[in-house]
Amino acid sequence: MIALTASALLTPQDRIEGPILLIEDGLVAGVKSRTSAEIPKHARVVDFADGVIAPGLVDLHNHGGAGHDVMESNSNALTAIESHLLVHGVTGYLPTTVTAPIDKTCEALQRLADAVESAGKPGYSPSRARPLGIHIEGPFLSPVRRGVHPPKDLLAPSIATFNKLWEASRGHIRLMTIAPELDGAMEVITEAIKRGVTVSIGHSDADLKTARAAIDAGARHATHTFNAMRPFLHRDPGIIGEVLTDSRMTADIIADGVHTDPSVVKLFLHAKGPEGAVLITDSTAATGMPEGHYSMGDFEFDVKDGKCVANGVLAGSVLTLDQAVRNSMQFAGWNLQNALTAATANPARVAGLRNRGSLATGAVADLVVMDSAGRVQKAIVSGQIA
Repeated sequence: MIALTASALLTPQDRIEGPILLIEDGLVAGVKSRTSAEIPKHARVVDFADGVIAPGLVDLHNHGGAGHDVMESNSNALTAIESHLLVHGVTGYLPTTVTAPIDKTCEALQRLADAVESAGKPGYSPSRARPLGIHIEGPFLSPVRRGVHPPKDLLAPSIATFNKLWEASRGHIRLMTIAPELDGAMEVITEAIKRGVTVSIGHSDADLKTARAAIDAGARHATHTFNAMRPFLHRDPGIIGEVLTDSRMTADIIADGVHTDPSVVKLFLHAKGPEGAVLITDSTAATGMPEGHYSMGDFEFDVKDGKCVANGVLAGSVLTLDQAVRNSMQFAGWNLQNALTAATANPARVAGLRNRGSLATGAVADLVVMDSAGRVQKAIVSGQIA
């Protein structure tokens, strides 16, 4: 048994001063306060002094980092990406595909399914974040709001194409971004939900009525709100109006001050609140790397002044999730507890990861230790202290 001690422990519901967090067999075995309990005599004690213990960060939208893309065939790519993620407090993530020729996408899904299955077995390195499922972003996106997704590879939603993607992933798709206004989208939304996939509306030119219909059909999340979406107008609020006001919806945002102005991040966080807001990165291979020329899927982009750009259009980010936590504190005045909820419990809930994003007894012991300003001191995966 391992006993972790620190200055404080944060979950969405609680702040415990002087905590004792017990870990056994890679799971949380209990959380107590030193004022009311003693450390078990047989436990190995690891003290983080002035640190704050919280659930490990979970990134739902990650295309890569450390010079590598999640769709690469290079066997070392995920190792580099996951090592980089852990440094920034991310203990679990959904590798995210970008629109590409369907055969290439399926090949990537097969490799990612291998990675997800390997991560669930004993012996996975404690120095790497775990891939916990797959997010498919494309090919069911609006040509009008495609961003940098190649138009030639966009496909009309169909059960047949969804089946092909599903089979290639061996059922490991946890999140799917889709434009609900496309012909066939509602049928695919219904089918995906039947299979336990969380449907996220995004890269969409949907009006308010269509967005509401998708939510009525079971869509429950929105992808990088404001970006690659029909603009909000006060007499034509469109998809953004529905996303911000429908309490059934969670929604994510790229809180880097580049994709959305800090004032808009503040508006979003106040609209969705600590219960409905999710912080993501939409990070690319360029994350953690110098300025230069990089690739994502089947296209290339350049990075300069913190912006990833392909043909004048933003192409993902170089944001890290711990920086997104700190930005939400700065932009919106949120405290660390609320900011961490948007990067831990909420994304875990969106992806259906019932045993992560929590420090409840029996949860996987994925943890991050931060200082009071949200800077990462240590990340721990499955209770293994690397």
